[in-house]
Amino acid sequence: MSTSSRYPFTAIVGQDDLRLALLLNAVSPAVGGVLVRGEKGTAKSTAVRALAALLPPVRTVEGCRFSCDPAAPDPGCPDGPHPADGPGGERAARMVELPVGASEDRLVGALDIERALAEGVKAFEPGLLADAHRGILYVDEVNLLHDHLIDLLLDAAAMGASYVEREGVSVRHAARFLLVGTMNPEEGELRPQLLDRFGLTVEVAASREPDQRVEVVRRRLAFEDDPAAFAGRWSGEEAELRARVAAARALLPRVRLGDGALRRIAAVCAAFEVDGMRGDLVMARTSTALAAWAGRTEVAVEDVRRAALLALPHRRRRNPFDAPGLDEEKLDEVLRDAAADGPEDEPPTPPEGQAPEEPDGGDDGPGPDGGGGGQPDPGDGAGDGSGGLPPQRTEDSGAPAPEGAPEALTGAEPGDSGGGTPRPASAEQRAVAAGEPFRTKVLSVPGLGAGAAGRRSRARTEHGRTTGATRPEGALTKLHLTATVRAAAPHQRARGRSGRGLVVRRDDLRQATREGREGNLVLFVVDASGSMAARKRMGAVKGAVLSLLLDAYQRRDKVGLVTFRGREAEVALPPTSSVDAAAARLQALPTGGRTPLAAGLLKAHDVLRVERLRDATRRPLLVVVTDGRATGGPEPVALTARAARLHAAEATASVVVDCETGPVRLGLAGELARELRGTAVTLDELRAEALTGLVKDVTDHPRARRAA
Repeated sequence: MSTSSRYPFTAIVGQDDLRLALLLNAVSPAVGGVLVRGEKGTAKSTAVRALAALLPPVRTVEGCRFSCDPAAPDPGCPDGPHPADGPGGERAARMVELPVGASEDRLVGALDIERALAEGVKAFEPGLLADAHRGILYVDEVNLLHDHLIDLLLDAAAMGASYVEREGVSVRHAARFLLVGTMNPEEGELRPQLLDRFGLTVEVAASREPDQRVEVVRRRLAFEDDPAAFAGRWSGEEAELRARVAAARALLPRVRLGDGALRRIAAVCAAFEVDGMRGDLVMARTSTALAAWAGRTEVAVEDVRRAALLALPHRRRRNPFDAPGLDEEKLDEVLRDAAADGPEDEPPTPPEGQAPEEPDGGDDGPGPDGGGGGQPDPGDGAGDGSGGLPPQRTEDSGAPAPEGAPEALTGAEPGDSGGGTPRPASAEQRAVAAGEPFRTKVLSVPGLGAGAAGRRSRARTEHGRTTGATRPEGALTKLHLTATVRAAAPHQRARGRSGRGLVVRRDDLRQATREGREGNLVLFVVDASGSMAARKRMGAVKGAVLSLLLDAYQRRDKVGLVTFRGREAEVALPPTSSVDAAAARLQALPTGGRTPLAAGLLKAHDVLRVERLRDATRRPLLVVVTDGRATGGPEPVALTARAARLHAAEATASVVVDCETGPVRLGLAGELARELRGTAVTLDELRAEALTGLVKDVTDHPRARRAA
């Protein structure tokens, strides 16, 4: 992307934390990258792409595909060895994008297995990790990447090198880059272990100030009308910020992290119960980068505070339903206590010939958010620091408020309290809190699928145990060595083999078929009628569904939520990867009214029909949470049976969680499970510790057995 077609970094309005985090990583890539979380349309991608123009140019060995530095070439470079004083050139720092649908070979590189077997040479085609070396690797929607790709990516970022292993053939090359990932939390969360591997995390949200929103639109329209002219108007600010990044990089090795600052960092991490030591290390590196950015050679208390706000919020999550964040009042208290208990550092010393500067950036130049109509205004800094420095945080910039839960239904039919006594809609009960979650039994879809990688049901996958071999369709990705040798062996004499090597042709190559686990679409159909509330069991029901949601998160499933009460059913949450969004909707679910069980099943049927068109490989698992009573609409029992048979006819794997309690039970949930050709379990039986054997398949009708 040319400079003139890239939106200028200094023209971005607001998003102070985002800009600061990116700049700190530009100053010190050892900080460990940035994860940007936020809603759609908040300049996440724009800011990342604009950052590349601020990085200094890169000198590379001429002809090296791995961007070795002529002053210090990598001794293990696959294109090496390079002479110490060999010819070199200069190019701009790259910004490499990793698509969500990229394969493992596209990320780490590909080995030509055919040449390796036949000729004994390491024919290696570099991947995106090699392209990003000494530049930026940008992953949009990082939460939608397959877990094994994220693991490979973060391992390379942590070690500064990429390793490719294929059937005993190994290649290693340097891979040091600034890692930036963006994600929309509504589409699913990253695991806490993966969150911890990102150095900094920032939350972004669109401004609620009309004037700022007007300025965003004005600048964007001006850029789209004439990108080159718009970039030219901001070229001065871009040059100043580029020079400041270079100066901070040069100053960084001279920044001193004193014992007092280290004590504060350790005290903060301990007080917020941060797991492991990565948080301490990232805070230390971020604090020194902040001091260098401010032009100082000593880390100040404010640097430590600012580093904590960027490096710790995402490290405090203990489960997927915890929102990231940091209590700033507690942070200030911990910093005060640490200062009182430990020795003070010496006063900060500015570099020779430079005046000291505060971390929030003094008034030494125009800010990037000034001006209107896309034209920078030298007199308007818009609250920013000098030369594009994001201003000091002045208010809590925690996670954006989650999307609101669905509104309670109104105008409900008279409720059913269990004894058949009508009650007005105004008697609707408020949402009750969910019970404590617990570890659930394993619910899986029968047969062998081919969906997205996960941890629930058996499936043909790229990773897992090898179960056989087949001829490859397209490029070979996983070689079955034994089958390949067996296919080539009968033809060696005809091919003129004379030495010890095996003569292998492309037709001999065999692809390994592997079996692992897939993620499924778990669609919850939850009874929220008055009969559920009358016996005081809705809290237990919500706790059970919350437990199943947690299990779905751990097994990499998509989830959806259908609720039914009163006259109708509604899709409370369309199928999504955001399990915490489903948990939020569940917590806000009210109860009351009749039980339109048939409507709930029909609504679920519609949802699954649409999802099969969108993703035919992701197999569904229907989880109906009810006591089995059907009281809504004409002929409710007969209509419920017909709706259940619709799911059975399509071989939808189903489980009914029986919520009926008390000494006298009607067994209606069990009858519903038989109509669905599924399995019924009680709330108590849903617990993993309730039985020694786990539920392996939730349905076992002949069609399911044939699919296996």
